Amino acid sequence: MPAAAQDKPATEEIGAGGRPVGAEWSRSPVMAMNGMAATAQPLATQVALDILKQGGSAVDAAIAANATLGLMEPTGNGIGGDLFAIILDPATREMHGINGSGRTPKGQTLKQLKAKLGDATSLPPVGPLPVTIPGTVDAWFEMHAKYGKLPMSEVLAPAVRYAREGHPVAPVIGYYLDRSLKAFERRKAMIPEFDNARSVWFADGAPKAGDVFRNPRLAHTLETLGEKGRDEFYKGAMARTMADYLERTGSALRYEDFAAHHSDWVEPVCVAYKDGYELCELPPNGQGFAALQMVNILKNVDLSQYPRGSAEVLHYITEAKRLAFADVARFYADPDFSAFPQDLLSDEYGRDRFAMIDPAKASADFAPGEPKLEGEGDTTYLTVADKDGMMVSLIQSNYRGMGSGLSPDGLGFMFQDRGELFSLDPKHPNAYAPGKRPFHTIIPAFIKKDGKPWMSFGLMGGGMQPQGHVQILINIVDFGMNLQEAGDAARLMHDGGRQPTEDMDGPSADPLGTLFIEAGISEETAEKLRAMGHKVKYDYTGAPFGGYQAIARDPETGVYTGATEMRKDGIAAGY
Repeated sequence: MPAAAQDKPATEEIGAGGRPVGAEWSRSPVMAMNGMAATAQPLATQVALDILKQGGSAVDAAIAANATLGLMEPTGNGIGGDLFAIILDPATREMHGINGSGRTPKGQTLKQLKAKLGDATSLPPVGPLPVTIPGTVDAWFEMHAKYGKLPMSEVLAPAVRYAREGHPVAPVIGYYLDRSLKAFERRKAMIPEFDNARSVWFADGAPKAGDVFRNPRLAHTLETLGEKGRDEFYKGAMARTMADYLERTGSALRYEDFAAHHSDWVEPVCVAYKDGYELCELPPNGQGFAALQMVNILKNVDLSQYPRGSAEVLHYITEAKRLAFADVARFYADPDFSAFPQDLLSDEYGRDRFAMIDPAKASADFAPGEPKLEGEGDTTYLTVADKDGMMVSLIQSNYRGMGSGLSPDGLGFMFQDRGELFSLDPKHPNAYAPGKRPFHTIIPAFIKKDGKPWMSFGLMGGGMQPQGHVQILINIVDFGMNLQEAGDAARLMHDGGRQPTEDMDGPSADPLGTLFIEAGISEETAEKLRAMGHKVKYDYTGAPFGGYQAIARDPETGVYTGATEMRKDGIAAGY
């Protein structure tokens, strides 16, 4: 259950003020012509704009912002994790995706891993066993080689400066730093070496909002990468340092695994919704196609006939999510090891799945079983657009919390724990294997309008992401919200069911799952949903419902409109 799910905030005898235009609970989207950035930290947004003003491309600015967020929002991302992005090439107006996810040790089999796990039925959430090769740095340099304009030393310079000189911790990030430290302390028996991480982030406890935080080790790491390039990270002295540290702490990853790493360029796939809008996502090993499956189901009903906050709309979204995630648990995995069944994205399949929804009540179960992917994955999403029309949709994560708890000697970042999402069932497409990429939750997205790329957007937060993408699309298309209103509106998050880590043929312990809703959804709607058979709980923290950023471009005027997530610290800004 998400933290504080049942704890109402302190009552304040004052509500929202009025607005001359738009919803009273939202604020205006941002509009500009020359460039735009939306990130989860205001200083990172400013870094992106500074790079654009220096003549950098949207890719340069996205990398600069991502590097800055790895310093300022270590609870959501860092160079110890993986990266996915969709880039709109302004010359061709075509979208290209990059899969920057890392792989397992080539020298460790499933049998050998199980011997280390003993009686455990899944990989642990922290420590050396769930660590996979960090893919972010290679993805940066791949993107930069195709679309960068400034030298990488200039692109990384703002993050280096902030890491060396310091920055004030933002409020929401301070909340997550405190939560991360408490989680590490609870699991300290699983982490063979935590002194490195403690000395970087928690020497005096968790940094609080307003504290000035510095990370000179990360400053040196980023500065070195800017000067020497990606090979320093995967084949040079850094690779040796990381490999030695991981071997010392019990990982099977070796130098050869770093040296063999590479990103893959992939093509986004789009599915039509209605009124000329299409949702575009990257193929597995991510879960983006789950959002496409939801779209194919939901386009069979006119949601606009109901009020947006009605039980009917929430019911259809929830049941579509459960149906799509049933397939996620069964079929989504590294495509190098298991091909994705393309029929899952057909209109006919969507109609067949929609026919399984009872409009009056929640179904007890949907075969082959709903996955529980939500976990505690913390992520950052950002989007940047430049004066030439290039748009970047980028998402990056260390997965659970800050990652594994393991920080390599002297480098100032933490390794991800993405390998936790492997299954130990040898028959499962997502089964652990040597040199394999795990199932991934992080997904960037685009929306097309009338056949042309229109909006770069994403919504961070584990298994919230596909259902969040679809809710944003519905808010814009079916209910006419602007970009900012579409993100500020209260959301649902369905949690529970079968996991992609479980045995394929085993029973689901929680087939119905729990429907978490925000305070903006009425008690009347909640009661109707309960009467329909849903297990409904309010969550007042905002934490489980994601972190949204978006930029749309008017094809006639070239004007950018940007929006940011009220549940995070960030801003959207342009010039």
